[in-house]
Amino acid sequence: MRSSSSSKSSQNVVVLGATGSIGCSTLDVIRASKGAFTPFALTAHGRLDDLLKAAIEYQPQYIVASDEAAAAEFDWSDLPEKTTLLTGTKGLQEVAAHSEADIIVSAIVGRAGLEGTFAAIAAGKRVALANKETLVVAGHLATKMAEESGAEILPVDSEHSAIFQALMAGRETDVRKVILTASGGPFRKFTQKQLLEVTADEALDHPTWKMGPKITVDSATMMNKALELIEAKWLFDLTVDQIDVVVHPQSIVHSIVEFVDGSMVAQMSPPDMRMPIQLAMTYPERTECPAKQLDLSSAFSLEFEPPDYERFPALKLGKEVAERGGTCGAVLNAANEVAVQQFLEGKIRFVDIYRVCRHLLDEHPFESNPELTRLLELDAWAREESIKWITCCLRQAKDQACSNT
Repeated sequence: MRSSSSSKSSQNVVVLGATGSIGCSTLDVIRASKGAFTPFALTAHGRLDDLLKAAIEYQPQYIVASDEAAAAEFDWSDLPEKTTLLTGTKGLQEVAAHSEADIIVSAIVGRAGLEGTFAAIAAGKRVALANKETLVVAGHLATKMAEESGAEILPVDSEHSAIFQALMAGRETDVRKVILTASGGPFRKFTQKQLLEVTADEALDHPTWKMGPKITVDSATMMNKALELIEAKWLFDLTVDQIDVVVHPQSIVHSIVEFVDGSMVAQMSPPDMRMPIQLAMTYPERTECPAKQLDLSSAFSLEFEPPDYERFPALKLGKEVAERGGTCGAVLNAANEVAVQQFLEGKIRFVDIYRVCRHLLDEHPFESNPELTRLLELDAWAREESIKWITCCLRQAKDQACSNT
């Protein structure tokens, strides 16, 4: 990862996914920066009302509504004169690669964030990466492209930002392992029997973080930690054996690096995404941050416990996919996105999210070194097959229930 600082008085920032949780936190950082950052372009898929409000407040040069159909029906009459409206994936790619853009904050959730992020990497930009799916789906391609273009990929996920910071304490060759911390989500103490009955509302009630619905459900299944494990492999050039997970309910220690002499270096702060976002934007400089500060004058405790791979088998999938590589990440990510949405709509149980992912990984035509076009083809295939499998399972369950009456 290349590191540099610009002599420009203000850095132009593109926020891909400006109306989501990470996007809103990024705008908080920009607002508090006293002019160090300028919002150059803001994008959204839905929530166009919020995008318009942000355009009115921040007066960016561009906004992008990636849902072209929704954009065509929306009333843009209040859009500032200086702001140009772009639409669709091409609009995302245009602002991400724009010659005047300095920093691209990749905050679109899921596979939808790939095109914009890849455009930024190809253009040699600094990419503040919150879209973990870029590396989960195509880590081998993204990292190779960054090397060729000179792009910087700096982590925004709190866990990877913590690793990035802790790694500064030693040489790369001195690292024994990195330890990702996980809150454990709302079901940390649930039995397997209890997990059979949990609802979407319960899964969305995260004990420490405020996030969007997809990421919150991923935290509840611990799939987010599986995806972060895969991401860590590519971000820091690690083997799977060098990556561990530990449950830490307080979400104060965000990750730990263990060196060969047994020393452990951890990064600590309250659960507030504005700190890792700002660091990815200002690195190698550190400045005052609007995030909450850790108060060591007040008593508190820190707990750590090993994860339960039987109750949360998604972690096993993460290790398997990180080990196999190839097409596995694209298939896992697509199957999980579909399964989470089906769970939120009440069509499958919480525990079925893992089952969908396991089935698609087992059934997909594995390739060890795919190109991006092939990965996108398998993404589409996995989504279609996930729906087919879920529909078949629901039909079988209905037929079984009828035969029992």
